[in-house]
Amino acid sequence: MLIRRGIAVSPGVAIAPAMLLGIENFRIPQRLISTTAVPGELSRFHAAMEAVRQEIQDNEQLARERLGDQYAAIFSAHLMMARDLHLISEIEGRIQGHQSAEYAASQVLRQYSRRLQDLGGQYLSDRSVDISDLEKRLLRLLLGEQREELSQLTSPIILLANNLTPSETANIDRRFVLGFATEVGGYTSHTAILAGALEIPAVVGVGKFLDDVSGAETVIIDGSQGVIIIDPDDITLVKYRNMEVRFRNHERRLHSQRELPCETQDGVSISVMGNIEFPTEAEPCREKGAAGVGLYRTEFLYLESNREPTEEDHYRAYCQVLKAFPEQPVVIRTLDLGSDKLPSSLRGEYSASVNPALSIRSIRLSLQQLQLFKTQLRAVLRAAVLGDLRIMFPLISTLLEFRQARMVLGDVIDDLEEQGVPFRRDVPVGMMVEVPAAAIMAEEFASEVDFFSLGTNDLIQYTLAVDRADQGVAYLYREGDPSILRLIRMVVNAARKYDIPVCVCGQMSTNPLFLPLLVGLGIRQISVTPHAIPELKELIRKLTIEKAEKIATHAGEIDVARDVESYLRRELKKLCPELFDSDWDKACWSGLGRRHPQCYWLEIIQNRFGQSAYLCAGW
Repeated sequence: MLIRRGIAVSPGVAIAPAMLLGIENFRIPQRLISTTAVPGELSRFHAAMEAVRQEIQDNEQLARERLGDQYAAIFSAHLMMARDLHLISEIEGRIQGHQSAEYAASQVLRQYSRRLQDLGGQYLSDRSVDISDLEKRLLRLLLGEQREELSQLTSPIILLANNLTPSETANIDRRFVLGFATEVGGYTSHTAILAGALEIPAVVGVGKFLDDVSGAETVIIDGSQGVIIIDPDDITLVKYRNMEVRFRNHERRLHSQRELPCETQDGVSISVMGNIEFPTEAEPCREKGAAGVGLYRTEFLYLESNREPTEEDHYRAYCQVLKAFPEQPVVIRTLDLGSDKLPSSLRGEYSASVNPALSIRSIRLSLQQLQLFKTQLRAVLRAAVLGDLRIMFPLISTLLEFRQARMVLGDVIDDLEEQGVPFRRDVPVGMMVEVPAAAIMAEEFASEVDFFSLGTNDLIQYTLAVDRADQGVAYLYREGDPSILRLIRMVVNAARKYDIPVCVCGQMSTNPLFLPLLVGLGIRQISVTPHAIPELKELIRKLTIEKAEKIATHAGEIDVARDVESYLRRELKKLCPELFDSDWDKACWSGLGRRHPQCYWLEIIQNRFGQSAYLCAGW
């Protein structure tokens, strides 16, 4: 049994055979075979191994002719492995023990590869790569046309990959992909956010682990604690199957309460809306009890195709979302792309930046690509006829940027009016507050905007100078940092002065740990990952404004992020003791632990053994 830890991005437990999504996209269709099938499997294995040997010999001869004997020797080493009697005997033994040829070969070869890696040293590490190459050759010949793409799945699997693009994640079929884990990624990436929207357990940022897994091996994904378990033992398997049942029961209970009013015990209404990325997410979001869409990311229109989306593409997508929320607000964030993920139509104009987060992105890109910007704004204004549609500009840093964007919107209004196209003129226009400069100037902005939306993901990143996708510094990315709380309070105070609403739409609002704090700071609207809506609404019904304000006041007096979060955890335990019935595991189980794994274990040390042990652990 191997355990790997990453970043928890979508809660829940999933247990199924592994499918490795890589260059080869191999899927081992079965793990065990019947007694009568053993002779046939042995014959298949020997035929495939002989074909591999012939393939290697051909490559050896080609290398000798074109490059010389020293390069041919590389393939000679591969050939020796393919002829190794001990290796062949081990695979045969597994097949005779009723394992399929593919599974037996993959298990033995990966075991050899791990042993070489464990011995250390660059030379032996390179030899492990040779074994992996032999495995791929053998599997390719054994599986033939049985290689399976994501769109062709017919049975449940756990998807394991180096990374998944947002479009790949969005096209996952939840009937068959029960969960996924990736080697790279952060918990605020689009892939992570989509996993939450799809409501499948997911862990990202695990680090290199694919070489430790064979296709069809049983894998457990614990999306609440950020754990993947490869080839679990029987005790672990039983434990997680029980957890899986508990989680489903918990979800059903929350679903039954989705129509209850979302207000505090003293009668103050808190609006809980949903964050979505694709139009198809709108209906599931509504079913979760969302009071609208507080953040509709529109980048998918540019990333799912090689062509630039037309005005009609935009219009159809927006109308689909409004159909799910005909009488509730739908806030459309205009294009938020950067030089690291531009559509192909723009890549020639912008070279990849050394630091995309500080380069041409979001509103900066829109103001440089006015035709692209106007196309989107035309579609928004036209769709707004059908419901309560609102426009939100991302990454606004200066008053001039906001005013320029408003001017472009004015030009679009004039064009539509002149052309006689039906549209809505009085669409509310707001801005994301995700740059410290915007928070500092919030009072000046508040006199010109219709609403604020706090994008805490970027606000934390820019304030703390932490790349949230860099695992080396991810533990420094702290939502409870005093500087973040101070900036939020500044924005809320500015909005209150001009009587405009403030919504929090970053991952901070999805975490139950911070909800009482945000309410206490004066937030009355949040927009969250859809799967979190029922749980957060239940928590709101346990709050009073007086209690929330006391929590916010005390948290504002603490000067260390770690201590802020420890205090918030204690207060949440008083409000919802049921979340903490089974020590730390249950807390993570309910979605409280969505930070770097290092933080979990250091805080366990502090809670159980005191502050001195906590400091010695290397905080």
